[in-house]
Amino acid sequence: MSEAVVFDMDGLMIDSQPYWQAAQLEILQPLGVPITLQDTIDTTGMRIDQIVDKCYAETPWNSASCSEVCDRILQRVTELVCEHKPVMPGLAHAIRVCQQQGVKLGLASSSPMSLIDATLEMLQMKDVFLVKTSAEHLRYGKPHPEVYLNACDALNVQPYHCVAIEDSFVGLLAAKAALMKTIVVPERSAADDKQFVIADHQLASLEELTPELF
Repeated sequence: MSEAVVFDMDGLMIDSQPYWQAAQLEILQPLGVPITLQDTIDTTGMRIDQIVDKCYAETPWNSASCSEVCDRILQRVTELVCEHKPVMPGLAHAIRVCQQQGVKLGLASSSPMSLIDATLEMLQMKDVFLVKTSAEHLRYGKPHPEVYLNACDALNVQPYHCVAIEDSFVGLLAAKAALMKTIVVPERSAADDKQFVIADHQLASLEELTPELF
């Protein structure tokens, strides 16, 4: 039996990926960056500063710093998440299953802590997670495992006794690199992607989470 479950946030707990994609297009295209919707899809799970730095390296702009551009994107995403409250199907069920099993709950996200806090406030889940960790100020974001290792350390549980629940391949790689057991719930359009075979279990939604998977 696993001792802890660590949730990703964007794309797993909330359907925020469309807002990240829209915000990147809205902010970066006027700067002259030839970014497409597919580009934003391909970087799902990456930290926003890494995405912005990559865009700047390929198409530099002069009107704002990379940090300011990141702040604009984050602010727009936060506004959209709080306005639309895009809770993923099965989230309440998944939390309830975990609580019934008595496992510790943690959160490990590439998003800045400000968005994590705003999301948990919107979901009324501020007291659900014992630990919340962000890759915001780490040297590397996902697919590097540090954010997951930090969550396991904070929970005082060895990674191989923890289950990570992810939606993106980048996040799945991070959890696997941390030596955690993994459950992936990919976006429906990506469900048949063979790269998800590395997960211990793949679900169609959080509604399929059962105690046996732990």
